[in-house]
Amino acid sequence: MQFTYEYYKTSADYIKGIIGDFQPEIGLILGSGLGGYVDRIEDPIVIPYKDIPNFLISTAPGHEGKLLFGTVDGRKVMCMAGRFHSYEGYEFEQLTIPVRVMKIIGIKMLIVTNAAGAINKSYNVGDVMIIKDHIKLTGASPMRGPNIDEFGPRFFDITNMYNKDLRKLAVACAEGSGLTIHEGNYFFFTGPQFETPAEIIAARTLGGDAAGMSTVTEALTAAHCGIPVLGLSLMTNMAAGVLDQPLSGEEVNEAAAKVAPLLEKYFTKIMQNLPKEI
Repeated sequence: MQFTYEYYKTSADYIKGIIGDFQPEIGLILGSGLGGYVDRIEDPIVIPYKDIPNFLISTAPGHEGKLLFGTVDGRKVMCMAGRFHSYEGYEFEQLTIPVRVMKIIGIKMLIVTNAAGAINKSYNVGDVMIIKDHIKLTGASPMRGPNIDEFGPRFFDITNMYNKDLRKLAVACAEGSGLTIHEGNYFFFTGPQFETPAEIIAARTLGGDAAGMSTVTEALTAAHCGIPVLGLSLMTNMAAGVLDQPLSGEEVNEAAAKVAPLLEKYFTKIMQNLPKEI
């Protein structure tokens, strides 16, 4: 499929026709443990993904598949209830769609959260990792193919992709949260199978602290668009081979539910202290 600026603009124009003068400033892509936060959006304008031209459909379990626009904690947001993954069958180039549409609509920063498996043996289930950097050794780049100059340059720097100022803010907001907070490296795997114990050993050797199947394509797309990113990973399980037990999706959901109240409180504090611009 050939993507052009007009391809993404078609989606954005449809959305603008529904939200009218509402101008979101922050894009949210929230993973496990923050479902309740979405429910706090005031007077939300809800748009199902299936109604948006050129958009994708979320097929992962627990991902609702809708955009919400509204105000929460005093900030105007564009929130995705349901994200997209390469394991659903989407090409990496297709995974640029949500963030590029956010860019056209006018968001100024992006916050992405996810459930992850703890590679670092000093981490525990229920801990939160502020993403400092990532390691991606599989799959194509989302920016493969002809460059779209309206979004960014052909070759672009990602040294500060997970924005230092936003990370400092997240660290400061951790005080009194009741959560154990780390800064570390997110190791991207394509899934949907969990990783093998040998893969986790390799990832740990290379500097990975948490393993997951999302977030990286979204962060790369935002970096290409010049959008600052804050990434948070909730440790919902110990990665394969760390404990002598099998992994399951149910385990992930149960762990996320247990820590959800504390995580939502922590996330609220971050939202309330975000600067207007980075």
